[in-house]
Amino acid sequence: MVHKVKGAVVRSKNADVTLETILVPDPGPGEALVDILTCGVCHTDLHYKQGAINDDFPFLLGHEATGVVSAVGPDVTEVAPGDRVVLNWRAVCGECRACRRGEPQYCFNTHNATQKMTLEDGTELTAALGIGAFAEKTLVAAGQCTKVDPDADPAAVGLLGCGVMAGIGAAINTGNVQRGDSVAVIGCGGVGVAAVAGAVLAGATTVIAVDIDAKKLQRAKDLGATHTVDSSAVDPVEAIRELTGGFGADVVIDAVGRPETYKQAFYARDLAGTVVLVGVPSPEMTLELPLLDVFGRGGSLKSSWYGDCLPSRDFPMLISLYRQGKLDLDAFVTERITISQIEEAFGKMHAGAVLRSVVEL
Repeated sequence: MVHKVKGAVVRSKNADVTLETILVPDPGPGEALVDILTCGVCHTDLHYKQGAINDDFPFLLGHEATGVVSAVGPDVTEVAPGDRVVLNWRAVCGECRACRRGEPQYCFNTHNATQKMTLEDGTELTAALGIGAFAEKTLVAAGQCTKVDPDADPAAVGLLGCGVMAGIGAAINTGNVQRGDSVAVIGCGGVGVAAVAGAVLAGATTVIAVDIDAKKLQRAKDLGATHTVDSSAVDPVEAIRELTGGFGADVVIDAVGRPETYKQAFYARDLAGTVVLVGVPSPEMTLELPLLDVFGRGGSLKSSWYGDCLPSRDFPMLISLYRQGKLDLDAFVTERITISQIEEAFGKMHAGAVLRSVVEL
């Protein structure tokens, strides 16, 4: 059976998002059909729209989603119809060299649904991050579904599917923030503010938020930052050192992903400290650092992929903390919108006016 549903599609580079009828097949082996409840509007979707990821247009956008499994393929045992799930783009294979050495959070062979969703004329769609959740239904690999508490607000917990998990994981998983650590986060958009929340959750006692936007700094403070630095007014490296006894922070997280901010992060950490890059650079960017400084400052320089998360481990744990009132996921939901407002939401996101617009389907 083929399901006809509405979905948000971008047909060519920088074209406006259009609502189209898309055809979604029943699940085959290893696949799950999911009725989408909510989906966040993420920068990654904007990158797809701009052609910054690849040229495999048309794209079915959306990936930061919560839904209910409506059908599964004949060999699927991880989830069943009726399960509330958060979708993820790390469906671990269990067989690659990372999985075999016990590090499935780095799985090098993640997979998506085999069958393609299409437009009515048969044109195959490329699903954003293998998910395509700006639609009433989507088809994914069953491993992309993580079963979660059905009583949690889907708009809030769905954000763990990408940006919020990337930020929290950059602090907890990649940065390995410990109780009593000092942490600085450069860039306080959605991912950066989530990194602030992650540092607080891990027990950091000094959490420094750095940005040029007063509204973003206030959001970071609301989520637990102990200090804020307006880097348009002061040198952020000197400010971070001043707030950490002259030494620099134990962990510095670059949530912007530019050479300038990475250098700030590199020099704002303490000797033997850790730098975590979670902001995504563009292909043309290059970085130049004195090799002697790389050697002499010691410590670790890390990149954080999806917050180095393992969805089956991290999503239920973080949702439990949310339900206990220890992690304010609601704070990330700036507005709830309809699927017809996605184009407008991209503009708000680009202007820094929202943490997340969440589409309710």
